[in-house]
Order: sequence, then C-alpha cells, then structure tokens
Amino acid sequence: MQSPEAVRVCGPSSIPRRQREKLNLGSLVKMPNIKIFSGSSHQDLSQKITERLGLELGKVVTKKFSNQETCVEIGESVRGEDVYIVQSGCGEINDSLMELLIMINACKIASASRVTAVIPCFPYARQDKKDKSRAPISAKLVANMLSIAGADHIITMDLHASQIQGFFDIPVDNLYAEPAVLKWIRENISEWRNCTVVSPDAGGAKRVTSIADHLNVDFALIHKERKKANEVDRMVLVGDVKDRVAILVDDMADTCGTICHAADKLLSAGATRVYAILTHGIFSGPAIARINGGGFEAVVVTNTIPQEDKMKHCPKIQVIDISMILAEAIRRTHNGESVSYLFSHVPL
Repeated sequence: MQSPEAVRVCGPSSIPRRQREKLNLGSLVKMPNIKIFSGSSHQDLSQKITERLGLELGKVVTKKFSNQETCVEIGESVRGEDVYIVQSGCGEINDSLMELLIMINACKIASASRVTAVIPCFPYARQDKKDKSRAPISAKLVANMLSIAGADHIITMDLHASQIQGFFDIPVDNLYAEPAVLKWIRENISEWRNCTVVSPDAGGAKRVTSIADHLNVDFALIHKERKKANEVDRMVLVGDVKDRVAILVDDMADTCGTICHAADKLLSAGATRVYAILTHGIFSGPAIARINGGGFEAVVVTNTIPQEDKMKHCPKIQVIDISMILAEAIRRTHNGESVSYLFSHVPL
C-alpha cells in the first residue's frame, strides 16, 4: 500500500472511498474554504496547480488604466477563505510585482482569513546583499512590501540566496527543485553513473555537492571572476571531467554568458557531453542565441517561468514540470501538514 505522501493529489473519483478512509486522506479530495487566484505572469502554471488539486481558479480581472496604473477586481467572495495567489517574478517584473501586491491587499481587506503568496521565481532575489557602497538590498524591500500588503505566508522555490527567508517576519517555505532534477537526470541521461556534476560558480557549490551525493558521482567547480554584472572575465575549472558527461547545475540563468563560457571550458577539458540544468530560465537579451551557438546537449529548466515562446526558437531547451510540487505544498499548507517531505521527494 502506498504511503500517504505517495498518493497523487487528484479528483474525488480517483481514490476509492474505503481506501481514502484507510489512508486518512479525506482532506486530499475535500478542501473547503480555499481559493486559488492567478496573476497574469504565468497562468499556465496556475491552471496546472488547480487541476492537480481538483479545484478551479478563482475569478479575477486584471487591467490597466490609460496611465498604466494596474487595476485588479476579485470576482468572488473571499471572506473567511484561505487564499493562495500564484504570481511568478517574470516577464514585466515590476508590473507582476505590483499586481501581486494589489491582489494580496484586495483579498486581505475583503476579509480573507489567510493570504499566501505563491511566488515560484522570487523577484529581485539577486539583490540580496550590499556588495558595494550605496547599493540597495532590494530583496529586503520586496519582502517588506509583501508583508505590508498583507501576505501571511510565502511559498517560493530555489531562492537565489536562502537567507532571503530571514528578510521576512512571516513564514516562508523555500521549496527545492532538486528532487525533480534528480528524477530527470536518472530518466533522461543514460550515462548518469559516469557523470560529473558541475557548479558554474562558487555560490552553487552546496547545491551541486548535494546532487552529486544523491547520485553518488563526482563534482567539480568553476571559479569565475567578474569585471561587472553579466560579464565574466576569467574561468578556472577545479575538478576532473575528462571522458565524462558534465552536468552544469545552477539556480538561474539570465543572459547565459556564465553557463555558455562554462560549457566551452568543460568541453575543452575533455567532457564528452554537457547538459545544463537550471531552476529559473530567465533567458533575457542574447541568451537564446548563445544557447543555440553553445555546445549543450540540452538546457533543462523548470516551468517556474513560462518557456513556450523560447522553446520555439531554441530546440535545446527542455522543461521539467514542478506544478505538482507547488500544488502539494498548497494542499499541505491548507490542511496544516508538514511540507518538509517535499524537500527530498517528488509527489507522484
């Protein structure tokens, strides 16, 4: 018999009543007092989450006035409800962030009992420290704005710096894409037992060593020096990739200068094939052209950011669906269950 954690979240007809009672899973198929709304940044992901939970997206209308002010109308009652608002930090990031803040506030002042912001890709996460004089800590500012707007809880994925959780005075669940990444590697890379997991910078060493330990393979590190943001000056490979498959792992890629330089470095060091696996594929500016011209076998990203348009222009991009992880986090949060199971398992 499957454990409760292994049972897929689905519609009422999928699990026989006797089995539900035996597994104490009544809460899986009956979720009263919950409303899920979607912002405009990633409606496809929101739809997948609600389908997984057997719910429907709440009615919300978002529009702009002629002066570009954002207007949000919540189309149904949220009084006493447990509200979840799904909005990723992508596309027009400032518009997405403002829309999220307005939606949170609209639900809060409409007497919602709890408002949870589900932010798969946290905006401004790279501005998490004061690295030069008079630099802002914008991630802290975003945290303050979310709290002031009325958010009671945050669910996000693979924060660029995990200490951003400490910027909040409300609970933050930082979910990991790692279990889904491990599953993809085992299912899609036939030579994964003879691979080296590589971090393109020192900041990702912890992430890479964790994946390498789970796969029981070696890891390597690329030390990079930057002259300025989005420009890499020099790279040094620490580790051995000769005659092995190299898997580059990072939390996000923006202009893709770093991972493309890293891929060239790995191929020149004797790697047979190079894969890149990223949680957040931002792919701005020259990113798509760089990937097409790079030596990648595949560039794998999750769907925390919509990738349909980019996949049309770049056949190397593949997507891992993480909607089931977010859906299960919402279900467990709503039912008052622990979400720590999701840190090391992918829900079926």
